[in-house]
Amino acid sequence: MRRCLAMLAALAALGGATAAAAEVVERSPDHFVLRYALAMEAPAEDVWAAVADISRWWNPAHTYSGDSANLSLALVPGGCFCERLKDGTNFEHGLVREADPGMGVSLDAPLGPLKGKAVVARWEFGWTGSGGEVVMSYVVRGPGLGAFADSVDGVMHDQYRRLIRYIDYGEPPADDAESGSGGEGPVSP
Repeated sequence: MRRCLAMLAALAALGGATAAAAEVVERSPDHFVLRYALAMEAPAEDVWAAVADISRWWNPAHTYSGDSANLSLALVPGGCFCERLKDGTNFEHGLVREADPGMGVSLDAPLGPLKGKAVVARWEFGWTGSGGEVVMSYVVRGPGLGAFADSVDGVMHDQYRRLIRYIDYGEPPADDAESGSGGEGPVSP
């Protein structure tokens, strides 16, 4: 299990650029891999705290309730990335597989339209500490899911941008209504 987090930390350590890198790094008809990376001066404990505080940076346009304050993420193995709906229902968006404050977090998280279709939906965050990279990746496998790569990339790139802003400034961008919603109204995470 630690191997996934160690690989993310190694990927983060290899990068030396200060500019953000975001892209679909691999795709086929049945899978895609997204990767986002940015060199930051933030200490690992700040990145860990920011990832845990998902309700503060996640775009509310990509929730079922329309309110990211209803999201929670327990950074422990088996912890839930959940959304509490008005009727009291807890909707499970993902489960934490691994969590290490010094290295990163790995979740099984078939988000939004991938729920029930993805055989694998591995969402990972990795970091190397002050002066290193903060990396977010998303690996998705399942019949026909390669066709989702570009649209999922748009949503996940927005979430990464929001996370980075939250790490830097303690607040998400003020453009919630514009970023990532595509004018379609609330979309699941």
